[in-house]
Amino acid sequence: MKKKNDERVSNIKQVDSKSNKDYAKVNGGVFVFTKSITVGELAKSLNVSASDIIKKLFLKGKMVNINQYLDDDTIGELCLEFGYDFKKEETVNEEDFEKLTFEDKKEDLEERPPVVTIMGHVDHGKTTLIDAIRNSNLAGEEYGGISQEIGAYQKSYKGKKITFIDTPGHKAFSAMRMRGASVTDIVVLVVAADDGVMPQTIEAIDHAKAAKVPIIVAINKMDMPGADPEKVINELMKYDIIAEKYGGENIVCEISAKKKIGIDNLLEAILLEAEMLELRANPKRYAYGTVLEANLDKGEGAKATLLVQNGTLYSSDYIVCGTSYGKVRRMTNEHSQILKEATPSTPVSVIGLSEVPQAGDHFMAFPTEKQAKEIASKRQLKKLEEERASNNGVTSLDDLYKKINEGSLTQINIVLKTDTTGSAEACKSSLEKLSNDQVKVNVIRAASGGITESDILLAKASGALIYGFNVRPTGLVRKKAEEDKVEIRLHRIIYALIEEVEDAINGLTKKEEVEKVAGQAEVRNIFKVSKVGTIAGSYVTDGEIHRDGLCRVIRDGVIVYEGKIETLRRFKDDVKVVNSGFECGIKISNFNDVHEGDIIENYEMVEKE
Repeated sequence: MKKKNDERVSNIKQVDSKSNKDYAKVNGGVFVFTKSITVGELAKSLNVSASDIIKKLFLKGKMVNINQYLDDDTIGELCLEFGYDFKKEETVNEEDFEKLTFEDKKEDLEERPPVVTIMGHVDHGKTTLIDAIRNSNLAGEEYGGISQEIGAYQKSYKGKKITFIDTPGHKAFSAMRMRGASVTDIVVLVVAADDGVMPQTIEAIDHAKAAKVPIIVAINKMDMPGADPEKVINELMKYDIIAEKYGGENIVCEISAKKKIGIDNLLEAILLEAEMLELRANPKRYAYGTVLEANLDKGEGAKATLLVQNGTLYSSDYIVCGTSYGKVRRMTNEHSQILKEATPSTPVSVIGLSEVPQAGDHFMAFPTEKQAKEIASKRQLKKLEEERASNNGVTSLDDLYKKINEGSLTQINIVLKTDTTGSAEACKSSLEKLSNDQVKVNVIRAASGGITESDILLAKASGALIYGFNVRPTGLVRKKAEEDKVEIRLHRIIYALIEEVEDAINGLTKKEEVEKVAGQAEVRNIFKVSKVGTIAGSYVTDGEIHRDGLCRVIRDGVIVYEGKIETLRRFKDDVKVVNSGFECGIKISNFNDVHEGDIIENYEMVEKE
């Protein structure tokens, strides 16, 4: 348990205590700056007129005002034109703790468990391998049979712990695999013996090499009739993954995750590789690490899965995660067991944050709540500045098509909302990769949770389209979007979302089935009737509800079920339609897990050009 007199070492050795006037100055003919500065600040530092700077930039085709921030390249160009050399100095302030380098005393370093990332192509058995190691059934719980989030787990083997991170295999989740590689010590590359090297196998190899971590190859599905491990080994040689038996450095284990064959050999190989790496960390520091996943829980608020990389995280510590902060109210492991402390390489789930952080954000613990709050506020201001994108006037797909065809559009702004932060990061990465020489895709906000009025305001100010993946807007938010003429595009399949934006960039149109929302009803009472099921006592808040129509159940802005309305009643009478402002009873076909506060949305599919 945490000591009353905390003896942990601060991660920030020396906080930058310079006054604001020192962030930009001329020193011996060299303009030295430490952060982004405005036109007015640069003019004052170089002792020139702000109008001269504005004029020079105008002649270069850049329209700026005196309060506009300049990027580093523009600052450098202006300095040279006014006869100054320039230099940007990196300073590590408290709010920039991602840039920290830890200097630990040798006697404080202790052995830590290896962090192992499971990578590979979709359906090659990564999650089944985790199941075999943990004796669980995660694969059976996945939507569509593939992982769409990151999970972290610990396994004890021969008295030593190993931390595993499972990353999704489909190409749309390339960004999530990259995040996995950035926090890992060892990569286990899973390749199906009956399938061989596939596109995402190659991407996983690239990520592992970029992270400069050793790769252990697990040739899975050795129980399958078409298993050919030699073919896999030969294919991997093309990518410089060479098995030890052929003089290479990569350990190769032949396994069957489904039948739990060869799992012990794989675990022994991981411990052997970890021993050679001599992994060490200092548990006597304030905790520092990475957010693996985060979401908003209805009962518990912001919830985040953290991987402690250095130091020790205690329950009741004050932490900053990205732009959020808070006190660790509860900390649990993957078995939902409450922990009082988490040492290096330990994955934990925590609650108590002020808002949902982004997956991939770094976190750090601080001695006081005041310090954590101040740092989070500074980081929030930086984030808001980044979100102030220029308005390109595109608020609908029709506008977008028109401007692209006219050649007047060079940037598409998108506000992206998804069910989890991992999906947000994955979608964002995939969308931004669609950029070409003529049009750039700029995701100005990518976050988890339902679509809100704040998203509408941002989209309106920046001329952005709003895309929702597995989330829905409320009736009030939908009306706000209509009033502000902001288009909301909703998808449940990531490939369809990406394809739609790609077609827009290419100026293509095609007939497609789009949904037309008829109405929404709020569930206010639950009635369980034997031999019938659950009846949702509802109040129609918007539009109208039709019997036999398609519907979806929305909980906290996230879709939990899609199906059909089986029966619709007003008092004891079966009715075909119930209008806004009236109460009704709704029975959803094959679904009884309705909660009070859920939204039942009634819609139909119509063909649109």
